[in-house]
Amino acid sequence: MSSELRRLARSLAACASAAAVLTACEVGPDYERPSAPVTAAYKEDQGWKPATPSVIDAGAWWSIYNDPVLDDLEKQVDISNQNLKAAEAAYRAARAEVGVQRGALLPTIGAGASATRSRSGSGPGNTRNQFQASATADWQIDVWGRIRRTVESSLFFAQASAADLAAARLSAQSELAADYFQMRAAEEQKRRLEASVKAFEESLQIAKNRYDVGVAAMSDVLTAQTQLGNAQSQLINIELTRAQLEHAIAVLVGKPPAELAIEPALLTETVPVVPAGIPSTLLERRPDIASAERRMGAANAQIGVAVSAWFPDITLSGAAGFASTALSGLFSASNLFWSVGPTLAQTIFNGGSREAQIEEARANYDQSVAEYRQTVLTAFQQVEDQLAAVRILERQAAVQSQTVKDARQAEQIALNQYKAGITDYTTVVTAQTTRFNAEANAIDVRSQRLTASINLIVALGGGWDTSQIPEAGFFYSLPEKPKREPPAPKP
Repeated sequence: MSSELRRLARSLAACASAAAVLTACEVGPDYERPSAPVTAAYKEDQGWKPATPSVIDAGAWWSIYNDPVLDDLEKQVDISNQNLKAAEAAYRAARAEVGVQRGALLPTIGAGASATRSRSGSGPGNTRNQFQASATADWQIDVWGRIRRTVESSLFFAQASAADLAAARLSAQSELAADYFQMRAAEEQKRRLEASVKAFEESLQIAKNRYDVGVAAMSDVLTAQTQLGNAQSQLINIELTRAQLEHAIAVLVGKPPAELAIEPALLTETVPVVPAGIPSTLLERRPDIASAERRMGAANAQIGVAVSAWFPDITLSGAAGFASTALSGLFSASNLFWSVGPTLAQTIFNGGSREAQIEEARANYDQSVAEYRQTVLTAFQQVEDQLAAVRILERQAAVQSQTVKDARQAEQIALNQYKAGITDYTTVVTAQTTRFNAEANAIDVRSQRLTASINLIVALGGGWDTSQIPEAGFFYSLPEKPKREPPAPKP
């Protein structure tokens, strides 16, 4: 090795050692998670526990409903739901941004080569060639931690995006389950209406027969026809409700409505309920809380980025190469040139912009803290709401079940009395209407209980927890390439 090359190596080593010493500090506050309002116990959970508590599978919470059709539909959400694909793409972009910012911690190295032929004057010896091959390096030494704080912020944001993806998945899954059980409830209402139409047709025939023999008024026949027509109208309308819910399910699984047909089935009688657990664990079980908390960390790191603007930027630059007027022998030691050295840049005056940027960063952090605490409060409200719903609706379902039994018995007695000529048709209509509404309410309560069961699972995080958020090292690797869907066939 020539003396020139040895001097270059020593210079680079000295600069690198100095840079390592200089990058030992970071300005700005280190992140600590602020406190959040947490109660010792859920208010609506006191004195009541589910009779048969269900344990949910974190990967398939909907399996507690033991419905194979729902299982199959839910599995399609991860594959084809477009909102979920958008959230996944946003997560990959946030992950890639960590790599973008982290790249600034390392030197930028370039290489180039040139060949020029120039002439000055008119003499025969005034034409010359110049050949050059060189490499350059620039390294912004992160003395004050600006780049590291930027990487820290992007890392927190990527973790927040991972939690957002989990929240989007849980939202799509729960919306599908809610729509599915509402569709089954609509089918149950349709069966109820079909049975009522048949019963009202029989009542109409009884009224006509009595009118024909002169023991009933025409008003009885008209009243029976009106009651039958109302039931037939509702029967037609429930078909619209059922169709719209099936269309909504198709979109949630990423299909055009024309490509999905779900066979009718019974609405389940079983309404599983999961235990709420300890309130303090909710902070680790809700992806939206985790996202808000990570965004606080990102906002906190931006304070350090803003504070670092008060300090000078230090850049270590170097260049080395070979230059010669002849291409042969270009890479000989005599043609070597090199330079290395630091540059320092500092803004002296910017009209108060730096102070304003720091104030903005602190305000953004304060905003993120408030949003985090509000997210926590909202989460506790949702859990309390759904605990109250599953508990109160359970009691209402028991009362409504007895009401249906009583209404059916009263209807039969009224109809028998009318046939015997003991009572008028108004009594029959009143009894039939009471039974008709009681059965409808019973199905509605069952549907509400299933919705409350789903909402409670969602309010508790759906089996998710913060351990599923990737650690920092995961974001330093290259993101996986997404699988491309085959192009849609041309019409």
